[in-house]
Order: sequence, then C-alpha cells, then structure tokens
Amino acid sequence: MIRNKVMSYLGFAAKSRNLVTGAGTCQMMMEKGRIKLLIVTEDIAENTEKKMLQICNRNNINYRIFGNSDELSLITGKSGKAVFGITDAHFAEIIGKEIDLIQSEREVF
Repeated sequence: MIRNKVMSYLGFAAKSRNLVTGAGTCQMMMEKGRIKLLIVTEDIAENTEKKMLQICNRNNINYRIFGNSDELSLITGKSGKAVFGITDAHFAEIIGKEIDLIQSEREVF
C-alpha cells in the first residue's frame, strides 16, 4: 500500500512538471541546484549509479535507490528511464519519507 503512495506521488510530480528524467538531464539540473531528490532505480547500470551518486554527494542532494526502471517509467510516462529527479521540495520530502518507510519495512522482514 505504501508503495502505491510513492507511485501516486511520482505520477503527480510528473503531471505537475516537477519531475525530470534521464541521467543527462538530471545531471544538468543537479549542477544548477534544481533537483531536491534524485531517485535511481535498483536495476540501473553500476557505472551510471556511481556517477549519479557522486554528483548528489558533491552537490549535497538527497537520493534514494528505489524500484525498477520499467515500473517507474510506466508511472511517470517516461519510457526507458532509470534516473528521476524531483524539482519540488514538498514532493521531494514526501516521496523520500515514503521510500524510507518502504525500505525500513523491508529490513524488518
């Protein structure tokens, strides 16, 4: 159920144009300070993940590793993407908390 909340919020973020997708676009937006939360899918290429997380750390941007590219691409209407940047602080906070909840529940089981 909580996973559905994350998917809903991502869909809202996409519809309200508070979501950017793709490694190149997200990298550019992070360097401009526009991204508040970066979501990297669990099935992303290792080198791309490493590169994106380095940029997050360098620019002090929160990130989460969550979901798979097919699932998130379907929800956001952006096919074949594995990197998602949230540009709105409110969406970023809510989505980050929901992902943390899911991941903390995973650790319990």
